[in-house]
Amino acid sequence: MSEKKFWTERFEAERGRLRTVAFRMLGSHAEAEDAVQEAWLRLERAGDGIENPAGWLTTVVGRICLDMLRARTKRREDPIDGDEGEVQHADPAAGADEQAALADSVGLALLVVLERLAPVERLAFVLHDMFDVPFEEIGRIVDRSPVAARQLASRARRRVQGLPETPSADYDRRKNVVAAFLAASRDGDFSGLLAVLDPEVVFHADADAVRLGSLAEMHGAQAVATNFKGKATAAKLALIDGQLGLAVILGGQLKVVVLMEVEGDQIIAIDSIADPARIAACEVEYL
Repeated sequence: MSEKKFWTERFEAERGRLRTVAFRMLGSHAEAEDAVQEAWLRLERAGDGIENPAGWLTTVVGRICLDMLRARTKRREDPIDGDEGEVQHADPAAGADEQAALADSVGLALLVVLERLAPVERLAFVLHDMFDVPFEEIGRIVDRSPVAARQLASRARRRVQGLPETPSADYDRRKNVVAAFLAASRDGDFSGLLAVLDPEVVFHADADAVRLGSLAEMHGAQAVATNFKGKATAAKLALIDGQLGLAVILGGQLKVVVLMEVEGDQIIAIDSIADPARIAACEVEYL
């Protein structure tokens, strides 16, 4: 069997599922087909070295759809097409619990709700709750930690269910934790930083943040506190796509967003993003 025939057969075996993933992400049959076709072109270029074609293709389609959603956010377009009867559903056997039952009860109404989610929330919810993609892989797609990816899906799930995204008391508590981190960082208060950081906190920075001088990854409160001590002088407390964090302003422009996941009274994950395209697609509200 020729190599091209081999990969063509592998792709065709996954095409229906990939089209369903893309349609759930994009809400448009035409755009979903475009995303799947782009995935095929990338598979042709990649060729050898792909150990798990199904997983690789799911990841690629997810990234393509995320880029398309971000571009749509910039244009403020909402291309939902088809009707409820046209929507293909994920395997019902995959949903034994309440969350999967929610994810399976889709149709045009759910697509309308999904349109209200930030692109990364939508991707996390669709890939995890509908297609059982692990948070480790979702995190790699969106350049965030697995913990942050889990929080994205959780927040999206609450919005889809019509529940409050951030219960007032819980929101105020988390906001106070992030504000305390910001104050301690500005003041060079090492003990103050340690107090609000989980001992196993994980820090992750995207490639653009690394180019600006950030470390790519850090693990543990000591390392993170050392790195942030005396910093954050240009940062402001903010909501970024509905998530608490810091907005770093340099030269009068938003250059970096730092997303923080809070559990209890401590920060468990920090994601630093400096990709200009991603920042441009973010909705930032200064607090």
